[in-house]
Amino acid sequence: MRLIKAIILILLVFSSASSQKVDRVKLAAEVKAEFLHAWQGYKKYAWGHDDLKPLSKTFHDWHKEPLLMTPVDALDTMFLMGLKDEATDTKQFIVDHLSFDKDFDVQNFEITIRLLGGLLANYQLTGDKRLLALADDLGTRLLPVFDSPTGMPYRYVNLKTGKVRNPVSNPAETGTLLIEFGTLSKLTGKPVYYDKAKRALVETFRRKSAIGLVGEWINVETGEWTNPDSHISGAIDSYYEYLLKSWLLFGDQDCKKMWDESIVAINKYLADEVRGNELWYGHSNMNSGTRSATTYGALDAFFPAVLALSGDLKRAQRLQDSSFRMWNQAGIEPEEYDYQALKIKSPGYPLRPEIVESTYYLYQYTKDPKYLRMGEKMWRDFVRYCRTDAGYAALKNVETNEKTDSMQSFLFAETFKYFYMLFSPKGLDFKKVIYNTEAHPLQKSW
Repeated sequence: MRLIKAIILILLVFSSASSQKVDRVKLAAEVKAEFLHAWQGYKKYAWGHDDLKPLSKTFHDWHKEPLLMTPVDALDTMFLMGLKDEATDTKQFIVDHLSFDKDFDVQNFEITIRLLGGLLANYQLTGDKRLLALADDLGTRLLPVFDSPTGMPYRYVNLKTGKVRNPVSNPAETGTLLIEFGTLSKLTGKPVYYDKAKRALVETFRRKSAIGLVGEWINVETGEWTNPDSHISGAIDSYYEYLLKSWLLFGDQDCKKMWDESIVAINKYLADEVRGNELWYGHSNMNSGTRSATTYGALDAFFPAVLALSGDLKRAQRLQDSSFRMWNQAGIEPEEYDYQALKIKSPGYPLRPEIVESTYYLYQYTKDPKYLRMGEKMWRDFVRYCRTDAGYAALKNVETNEKTDSMQSFLFAETFKYFYMLFSPKGLDFKKVIYNTEAHPLQKSW
C-alpha cells in the first residue's frame, strides 16, 4: 500500500510539473541578462581579443594576432536581443579594427563558420557594406584551400600568402562551406565562391561508400579515406546539415538529391533502437554498416533539429528525448556518452549549444510546451554549473562540476542565441531564415 501511495505521489508531482506554465518572457529576460553578464566580462578582461578566459580573467587568441572571434560571433545575437547600443559600438569596433591581412595560417572551417558567416549575417541585418567588404576580402583569402587535385579543401591556409597545408581532412571541414560561400557569391555577384564550395561538397558526397555512408577522415589530394568510421558526430555532423540547408537556402536540387540519398543510409546503418523504444544514432563502418560503437554526444544532439527541418518530426522528437536523457545523466550533458551502457565516456562540457538548438526547432514545429519546460531545465542547469563572476566557464567534468578556463565565442553566437529564441516570442521569422552551423542567420535576400 505504501509503495502504491508513493507511486501515486510521484505521478502527481510529475503531472503538476509537466503542466506548469513556463514564463517565457521572464526566461528570455534572464537569458538576455546573462548574455550581458558574459559580454561585460569579455569587455573588461579580453576586449579586442578572440576569447575570454573566465577563471583567470585573461584572454586567449587563436593566432599570434587576434581576429575578433567573440565580437563577430556575438554581434547578430545583440541585434536579435535588441541590444542596440552594444551592437552599434561592437560593429564599429569590428569595422575599425578587423583586418585579414595577416601572415599566419587559419583553419578554413572555423574561420568560415564563425567569421565569414558572422560578417554576412550582420551585413544582411544592418546593410552596412563595410561588413560585406570584409567578408569578400576574407573569402578571397580563403579560396586557395580549394586548389587540391580533388577540389576538396585543405584544412589550413595562410591569409597573406595563400599557402595551404594539412591534406587529411574530414567531411565536416570539406562540406560545411556552401552556406557561407554561397551567400557571399549571391551578395557579391561572384560565382567562384559558390562553385568552389559546391564542388567540395559534391566531391565529398561522390566518395561515399557503396552503402551510402561517408567516413571520418579523407585525403583531399588522393580522395582516399583514411578512417572508415561513420557517424553523425564531430568531423562529419555539419556535412549532413549543409546538404539539407543548401537546398533550402539556395533551392539547389543537387543538394536535395544528396540529402535524400544520405538520410536513407543514415537511418538504415547509424540509427539504433535500444531498450525497446529509445532512438539513438551510433557509429558504424562506412563500408559494411557494422556497428562499431554505441556512442552519442553533445555534438550529435544537433540532429533532431536537422530531422525536424527535413520533415521527419517523429524521429526528431524521439532522438531529442534521448539527448535529454543524456543531459540528465549528470545534470548537464557530457561531450560523449555510451547510450548502451548508460555511461559517460568523455565528461567535458565546452558550453555547447546543439541540444538547445534542437529544442528550439522542435518547439517551433510542434508548439508543444514540453520543449519550453525542457529548455527551462537546461537553462537552470547551465547557469547553475557554468556561471562565474566574469562570465561562463566550460566544465572539465560534468560529474564533478569542475570548471575549466575557457569561454569560446560560440557561447554568444549559438548557446545564448538558441536559449533566447526558444523563450522569446519575438525574433526573426523562423520560416525565412537558415542558420549556419554557428547559428548566424542567413536570409534569401538576393
